Order: sequence, then C-alpha cells, then structure tokens
Amino acid sequence: MATDPLPPSRTEPDGSAVVRVLSYNIRSMRDDRRALARVIRACAPDLVLIQEAPRFFRWRKKAAWLAAHSDLVVLGGGATAAGPLLLCSLRATVERTEDVLLPRTPGLHQRGFATAVVRIGGARLGVLSCHLSLQGDERLTQAGLLLEQLAGMGVTHAVAGGDLNDRPDGRSFRLLAGELQDGWAVAPWGGEYTSEPATPHQRIDAIFATSGVEVLGCGVPPLPAADVRAATDHLPVLAALRVPAEA
Repeated sequence: MATDPLPPSRTEPDGSAVVRVLSYNIRSMRDDRRALARVIRACAPDLVLIQEAPRFFRWRKKAAWLAAHSDLVVLGGGATAAGPLLLCSLRATVERTEDVLLPRTPGLHQRGFATAVVRIGGARLGVLSCHLSLQGDERLTQAGLLLEQLAGMGVTHAVAGGDLNDRPDGRSFRLLAGELQDGWAVAPWGGEYTSEPATPHQRIDAIFATSGVEVLGCGVPPLPAADVRAATDHLPVLAALRVPAEA
C-alpha cells in the first residue's frame, strides 16, 4: 500500500488530466461544518461526490455554504437527487448535469444519483454520486441501475463513488467491482476502512472508475483526527485518476 502523497491535479502535455476525486458522506451537515470544510479543502479535490447532502429547509443555501468554504462550486444534485451532491473546482468545465430519482420501495427512503459530464484539460469525464439502499434487494437493483446510468451517459470514461451500504464481499459491491475498477483494490493508498471515524472497521464507501482510467491511488487520506471525527460519521475516500484526453 502506497503512503506517498497522491499526485496533484495537473494536465499533461498530451491533454490527459490527473483528477483528484473525493467521495464523502456528510450526514446532512449536522455535525461540525467548519471541520467538514477543512477536511474537504485539505484533500484538494477537483470533484467531490457527496452523500447525505442537506435535503430540506434552505438546502441550496447550505450546499452553497459548503462549496464556498471548501473553495469549490456546486455542480449538481442535492435535494433534487434525494441527497447525492456534486461539487467541483473551477478546473472543471461543465458540459451537462442530470439528477436521477430511482424507483422507490414503499416504506424505504427515496434514493437517487447526482450525475454530470465535465471536461478537465483534454479529458471528458462522466461523474456519478450515489447512496445505495440499506435494504439488500433494493440495493442490488440500484447497483445495476448505476451501471446502466454510466453506460447511458455517452462518455468513454467515468467515475462513480459513494456510500454503498455494502462491504466488498456483498452482492451490490461485487456487482459494481465486477464491471468497474474498485479504486482501493486497484491502487490502495492511505487507509482502507471508512466507517466509523472513531473506530474504522469496515469499507462501505468507495470510488469506482471505468476501464481506460488509470487509478494512481485511492483510500482514506491521512488527516487530523480531530477534524475527521468532528465533521461527520464517515471517513472520506480520495482518489487520483489519470483520464486520457479525448480525441
């Protein structure tokens, strides 16, 4: 497992882009929001795939606060995607965004995807943030819908991340890892377990990439313990990806 710092964001001479992607369940910003912003800033991401973004009263204002205090901008999602939210740096040029609500099982929470297509340097990248169901059968269906969503985005390269509510040996996790590159499995870096911050013991959050994207490193970044414990009830997952230029 690599312990050197992840590569910084950059555009290569051939137009390919090194992109830093962060996935993070922020528990509706119910904890220390300033610690949360510090954690995000410390990761220096180009793209942030958030789960459990604020969804109710003044949710847009809260999302804008988080983006501004993290030196980012809101890309898409939030309440309109049932919780997943996308933030990005000014390095990203936005081509399009789409919020997708998933079929809902009566009695269970509404779930959705926040999606976008962006250009960074000469690279074009599909982006998806998800928070899958706590119920196993519904979760497996949603994992299949995630793969269908990526396949239908009209992009060669894509990244998806989120809170899977499933471990690597679970059906939904295995379905995704069978079709996509599991960042931690391909290029482990930093810490493995994402839940819970005080006593990490399971990996239920992950970043996946399509074939053709080079995973340079992926895992839980080494950050001040006080901030990660105060920010939310999950640990963040950070990946550095090299995305080929699109002709």
